Amino acid sequence: MSGLEAGLKGSLCWEVTEALCMTRGVVPVFSTPSMVLLIERAAIHTIEPYLSADQRTLGTSVQVRHLAPSFPAQQVRAEVELVEVDRRRLSFRVAVFDEVEKVGEGTHERFIVDPAKYDERVKAKLAALGRAALGR
Repeated sequence: MSGLEAGLKGSLCWEVTEALCMTRGVVPVFSTPSMVLLIERAAIHTIEPYLSADQRTLGTSVQVRHLAPSFPAQQVRAEVELVEVDRRRLSFRVAVFDEVEKVGEGTHERFIVDPAKYDERVKAKLAALGRAALGR
């Protein structure tokens, strides 16, 4: 986890496609669930280089305000800043922009997990459901 400290910043840019939109009114607009996905991916993209090979992160909380519409073919950019590292808990401040304005803002929280322990927990839950793998 070397270098993973408050103040770390990153961003991720996507082109809005129809698949990332919902139709509201007369035109499709970038959906709030797609904005949340962009925020999560931006956070992961920012911190992954600082994690050891035996670490992964899981999103545990997202608070987002969707402030304005973005349309297909526009670029949207999520900017994330790591504002707190509390042992395994990582807290981010987030903002989303298109070419015209800020379209979203909020916070995001992730936890650093041991993939082997997480996989065991998933397997135990699947076993409790009588499933060997997802989708079965």
